[in-house]
Amino acid sequence: MTNNPAKYFKQYREVIGFSNQNSAKEFLSGKDVKPSVDFGYIDKLNNRIEEIIRKIDYVIYKDCKITNIDDFIEKNIYKPYDTIKESRLIPKMNNQGRRPEQVLFSWLRGYAITQYFIPIFSKIFDISLDSIVSIGDDDLKNIETFKRTPKADLEIKVNDKTVRVEVQSGFQGINDIKEHKVREARKVFEEEIRTVCIHIDLFNGQVAFVQLDTIEEDDVNFVTRQQMEGQSVFVIDQNYFKWRLLEEIPIIDDLELNL
Repeated sequence: MTNNPAKYFKQYREVIGFSNQNSAKEFLSGKDVKPSVDFGYIDKLNNRIEEIIRKIDYVIYKDCKITNIDDFIEKNIYKPYDTIKESRLIPKMNNQGRRPEQVLFSWLRGYAITQYFIPIFSKIFDISLDSIVSIGDDDLKNIETFKRTPKADLEIKVNDKTVRVEVQSGFQGINDIKEHKVREARKVFEEEIRTVCIHIDLFNGQVAFVQLDTIEEDDVNFVTRQQMEGQSVFVIDQNYFKWRLLEEIPIIDDLELNL
Protein backbone atom coordinates (compact mmCIF):
# COMPACT_ATOMS: atom_id res chain seq x y z
CA MET A 1 0.00 0.00 0.00
CA THR A 2 1.29 3.45 -0.93
CA ASN A 3 1.70 6.09 1.77
CA ASN A 4 0.84 8.78 -0.78
CA PRO A 5 -2.94 9.42 -0.47
CA ALA A 6 -3.18 11.34 -3.76
CA LYS A 7 -1.47 8.52 -5.62
CA TYR A 8 -3.82 5.97 -4.06
CA PHE A 9 -6.89 8.08 -4.84
CA LYS A 10 -5.86 8.25 -8.49
CA GLN A 11 -5.15 4.50 -8.56
CA TYR A 12 -8.55 3.77 -7.03
CA ARG A 13 -10.40 5.89 -9.59
CA GLU A 14 -8.50 4.25 -12.44
CA VAL A 15 -9.40 0.80 -11.08
CA ILE A 16 -13.12 1.66 -11.07
CA GLY A 17 -12.78 2.98 -14.61
CA PHE A 18 -12.07 6.73 -14.51
CA SER A 19 -8.96 8.39 -15.88
CA ASN A 20 -9.79 11.86 -14.51
CA GLN A 21 -11.59 13.38 -11.53
CA ASN A 22 -14.35 15.10 -13.50
CA SER A 23 -15.63 11.93 -15.13
CA ALA A 24 -15.64 10.21 -11.72
CA LYS A 25 -17.61 13.11 -10.19
CA GLU A 26 -20.17 13.05 -13.01
CA PHE A 27 -20.63 9.29 -12.66
CA LEU A 28 -21.00 9.31 -8.88
CA SER A 29 -23.38 12.30 -8.89
CA GLY A 30 -25.43 10.97 -11.79
CA LYS A 31 -24.94 14.17 -13.75
CA ASP A 32 -23.97 12.19 -16.84
CA VAL A 33 -27.43 10.60 -16.89
CA LYS A 34 -29.45 12.89 -19.13
CA PRO A 35 -33.24 12.78 -18.73
CA SER A 36 -35.27 12.10 -21.84
CA VAL A 37 -37.62 14.83 -23.01
CA ASP A 38 -41.11 14.42 -21.55
CA PHE A 39 -43.38 15.25 -24.47
CA GLY A 40 -46.49 14.61 -22.38
CA TYR A 41 -45.31 17.35 -20.02
CA ILE A 42 -44.71 19.65 -23.01
CA ASP A 43 -48.25 19.03 -24.25
CA LYS A 44 -49.60 20.16 -20.88
CA LEU A 45 -47.37 23.25 -20.90
CA ASN A 46 -48.50 24.13 -24.43
CA ASN A 47 -52.10 23.77 -23.28
CA ARG A 48 -51.32 26.18 -20.46
CA ILE A 49 -50.00 28.77 -22.94
CA GLU A 50 -53.25 28.38 -24.88
CA GLU A 51 -55.23 28.93 -21.67
CA ILE A 52 -53.21 32.07 -20.89
CA ILE A 53 -53.86 33.52 -24.35
CA ARG A 54 -57.56 32.73 -24.15
CA LYS A 55 -57.86 34.37 -20.73
CA ILE A 56 -56.10 37.51 -21.96
CA ASP A 57 -58.33 37.66 -25.04
CA TYR A 58 -61.45 37.19 -22.90
CA VAL A 59 -60.75 40.10 -20.54
CA ILE A 60 -58.79 42.57 -22.69
CA TYR A 61 -60.46 45.78 -23.85
CA LYS A 62 -62.94 45.01 -26.63
CA ASP A 63 -61.08 46.78 -29.45
CA CYS A 64 -57.97 44.64 -28.83
CA LYS A 65 -59.46 41.17 -29.14
CA ILE A 66 -58.22 38.77 -31.83
CA THR A 67 -60.73 38.18 -34.63
CA ASN A 68 -60.18 34.41 -34.74
CA ILE A 69 -58.56 33.21 -31.54
CA ASP A 70 -58.48 29.55 -32.64
CA ASP A 71 -56.46 30.37 -35.77
CA PHE A 72 -54.13 32.59 -33.75
CA ILE A 73 -53.43 29.83 -31.23
CA GLU A 74 -52.73 27.26 -33.94
CA LYS A 75 -50.40 29.62 -35.82
CA ASN A 76 -48.51 31.03 -32.83
CA ILE A 77 -48.31 28.13 -30.37
CA TYR A 78 -48.70 24.75 -32.04
CA LYS A 79 -47.10 25.43 -35.42
CA PRO A 80 -43.93 26.97 -33.91
CA TYR A 81 -43.79 24.04 -31.51
CA ASP A 82 -44.05 21.54 -34.38
CA THR A 83 -41.20 23.32 -36.19
CA ILE A 84 -38.98 23.26 -33.10
CA LYS A 85 -39.79 19.60 -32.43
CA GLU A 86 -39.12 18.54 -36.03
CA SER A 87 -35.78 20.40 -35.93
CA ARG A 88 -34.81 18.32 -32.85
CA LEU A 89 -33.87 21.39 -30.85
CA ILE A 90 -35.70 20.53 -27.62
CA PRO A 91 -33.08 18.15 -26.09
CA LYS A 92 -30.42 20.85 -26.71
CA MET A 93 -32.27 23.55 -24.81
CA ASN A 94 -30.63 24.48 -21.54
CA ASN A 95 -30.73 27.63 -19.47
CA GLN A 96 -29.16 27.75 -15.99
CA GLY A 97 -29.84 24.06 -15.42
CA ARG A 98 -33.55 24.14 -16.20
CA ARG A 99 -35.16 21.22 -17.97
CA PRO A 100 -35.60 21.69 -21.74
CA GLU A 101 -39.38 21.46 -21.38
CA GLN A 102 -39.34 24.53 -19.12
CA VAL A 103 -36.97 26.46 -21.40
CA LEU A 104 -39.29 25.73 -24.33
CA PHE A 105 -42.34 26.80 -22.29
CA SER A 106 -40.75 30.14 -21.34
CA TRP A 107 -39.75 30.90 -24.93
CA LEU A 108 -43.02 29.80 -26.55
CA ARG A 109 -45.12 31.63 -23.97
CA GLY A 110 -43.20 34.87 -24.58
CA TYR A 111 -43.39 34.39 -28.34
CA ALA A 112 -47.15 33.85 -28.36
CA ILE A 113 -47.79 36.86 -26.13
CA THR A 114 -45.60 39.09 -28.31
CA GLN A 115 -47.49 37.98 -31.42
CA TYR A 116 -50.80 38.64 -29.68
CA PHE A 117 -49.88 42.23 -28.83
CA ILE A 118 -48.26 43.23 -32.15
CA PRO A 119 -51.60 44.33 -33.70
CA ILE A 120 -52.25 46.36 -30.55
CA PHE A 121 -48.84 48.05 -30.88
CA SER A 122 -49.79 49.11 -34.41
CA LYS A 123 -52.85 50.88 -32.98
CA ILE A 124 -50.96 52.52 -30.12
CA PHE A 125 -48.19 53.87 -32.37
CA ASP A 126 -50.64 54.59 -35.20
CA ILE A 127 -48.68 52.63 -37.79
CA SER A 128 -49.60 49.89 -40.23
CA LEU A 129 -49.31 46.29 -39.07
CA ASP A 130 -47.14 45.44 -42.09
CA SER A 131 -44.59 48.07 -41.08
CA ILE A 132 -43.72 46.24 -37.83
CA VAL A 133 -40.62 44.16 -38.55
CA SER A 134 -39.30 41.30 -36.44
CA ILE A 135 -35.53 41.63 -35.90
CA GLY A 136 -34.93 39.25 -32.98
CA ASP A 137 -32.23 36.58 -33.14
CA ASP A 138 -34.43 33.54 -32.47
CA ASP A 139 -34.36 30.89 -35.20
CA LEU A 140 -36.82 28.01 -34.88
CA LYS A 141 -34.50 25.59 -36.72
CA ASN A 142 -31.00 26.48 -35.51
CA ILE A 143 -29.89 26.00 -31.89
CA GLU A 144 -26.95 28.38 -32.38
CA THR A 145 -29.24 31.35 -32.96
CA PHE A 146 -32.19 30.12 -30.89
CA LYS A 147 -31.08 32.08 -27.86
CA ARG A 148 -31.55 35.29 -25.95
CA THR A 149 -29.44 38.26 -26.95
CA PRO A 150 -29.58 41.98 -26.15
CA LYS A 151 -31.04 42.69 -29.59
CA ALA A 152 -34.60 44.05 -29.52
CA ASP A 153 -37.55 42.03 -30.82
CA LEU A 154 -39.22 44.47 -33.21
CA GLU A 155 -38.47 47.53 -35.29
CA ILE A 156 -40.94 50.26 -36.24
CA LYS A 157 -40.94 53.72 -37.80
CA VAL A 158 -42.28 56.66 -35.79
CA ASN A 159 -42.17 60.12 -37.36
CA ASP A 160 -39.83 58.66 -40.02
CA LYS A 161 -37.40 57.59 -37.29
CA THR A 162 -36.34 54.00 -36.57
CA VAL A 163 -37.41 52.70 -33.16
CA ARG A 164 -36.55 49.30 -31.76
CA VAL A 165 -39.10 47.66 -29.49
CA GLU A 166 -38.11 45.22 -26.75
CA VAL A 167 -41.16 43.19 -25.68
CA GLN A 168 -41.18 41.62 -22.22
CA SER A 169 -43.83 39.65 -20.37
CA GLY A 170 -44.02 39.51 -16.58
CA PHE A 171 -45.86 36.72 -14.77
CA GLN A 172 -44.93 37.07 -11.09
CA GLY A 173 -45.46 40.77 -10.38
CA ILE A 174 -41.69 41.44 -10.57
CA ASN A 175 -41.20 44.07 -13.25
CA ASP A 176 -37.67 44.94 -14.27
CA ILE A 177 -35.33 45.17 -17.26
CA LYS A 178 -31.88 43.58 -17.40
CA GLU A 179 -29.07 46.10 -17.52
CA HIS A 180 -27.56 44.65 -20.71
CA LYS A 181 -30.76 45.63 -22.53
CA VAL A 182 -30.18 49.23 -21.47
CA ARG A 183 -26.54 49.08 -22.58
CA GLU A 184 -27.61 47.74 -25.98
CA ALA A 185 -30.11 50.61 -26.30
CA ARG A 186 -27.37 53.17 -25.60
CA LYS A 187 -25.19 51.48 -28.20
CA VAL A 188 -27.76 51.60 -31.01
CA PHE A 189 -28.69 55.17 -30.05
CA GLU A 190 -25.25 56.15 -31.34
CA GLU A 191 -26.79 55.36 -34.75
CA GLU A 192 -29.80 57.54 -33.83
CA ILE A 193 -32.02 54.52 -33.22
CA ARG A 194 -34.31 54.78 -30.21
CA THR A 195 -35.30 51.77 -28.11
CA VAL A 196 -38.55 51.32 -26.20
CA CYS A 197 -39.22 48.43 -23.84
CA ILE A 198 -42.87 47.44 -23.70
CA HIS A 199 -43.29 45.42 -20.52
CA ILE A 200 -46.55 43.45 -20.28
CA ASP A 201 -47.28 42.68 -16.63
CA LEU A 202 -49.81 39.87 -16.92
CA PHE A 203 -49.83 39.27 -13.16
CA ASN A 204 -51.33 42.72 -12.56
CA GLY A 205 -52.89 43.41 -15.98
CA GLN A 206 -50.90 46.49 -16.94
CA VAL A 207 -48.37 47.57 -19.60
CA ALA A 208 -45.33 49.82 -19.18
CA PHE A 209 -43.52 51.82 -21.88
CA VAL A 210 -39.87 52.57 -21.01
CA GLN A 211 -37.49 54.40 -23.33
CA LEU A 212 -34.24 52.57 -22.66
CA ASP A 213 -31.84 54.96 -24.41
CA THR A 214 -32.72 57.76 -21.96
CA ILE A 215 -31.86 55.77 -18.81
CA GLU A 216 -28.65 57.01 -17.17
CA GLU A 217 -26.02 54.63 -15.80
CA ASP A 218 -26.46 55.98 -12.26
CA ASP A 219 -30.27 55.86 -12.31
CA VAL A 220 -31.61 55.12 -8.82
CA ASN A 221 -33.89 52.40 -10.22
CA PHE A 222 -30.93 50.06 -10.90
CA VAL A 223 -30.73 47.30 -8.28
CA THR A 224 -29.02 43.92 -7.93
CA ARG A 225 -31.24 40.82 -8.03
CA GLN A 226 -29.67 38.00 -6.03
CA GLN A 227 -32.18 35.49 -7.45
CA MET A 228 -30.82 36.35 -10.91
CA GLU A 229 -27.20 35.47 -10.13
CA GLY A 230 -26.53 39.01 -8.91
CA GLN A 231 -27.48 40.66 -12.20
CA SER A 232 -28.14 44.37 -12.24
CA VAL A 233 -31.66 45.28 -13.35
CA PHE A 234 -33.70 48.44 -13.87
CA VAL A 235 -36.83 48.31 -11.73
CA ILE A 236 -39.84 49.62 -13.65
CA ASP A 237 -41.48 52.34 -11.59
CA GLN A 238 -45.28 52.36 -11.51
CA ASN A 239 -45.28 55.70 -13.35
CA TYR A 240 -44.12 53.88 -16.52
CA PHE A 241 -47.32 51.84 -16.67
CA LYS A 242 -49.57 53.72 -19.08
CA TRP A 243 -52.16 51.07 -19.94
CA ARG A 244 -54.41 48.73 -17.98
CA LEU A 245 -55.54 45.78 -20.06
CA LEU A 246 -59.17 46.12 -19.04
CA GLU A 247 -59.26 49.71 -20.26
CA GLU A 248 -59.03 51.49 -23.61
CA ILE A 249 -55.57 51.54 -25.20
CA PRO A 250 -53.52 54.75 -24.94
CA ILE A 251 -52.37 56.78 -27.92
CA ILE A 252 -48.71 57.49 -28.54
CA ASP A 253 -48.93 60.99 -27.08
CA ASP A 254 -49.99 59.48 -23.74
CA LEU A 255 -46.80 57.45 -23.41
CA GLU A 256 -44.39 60.34 -22.61
CA LEU A 257 -41.76 59.00 -25.01
CA ASN A 258 -39.17 61.14 -26.79
CA LEU A 259 -39.46 59.67 -30.28
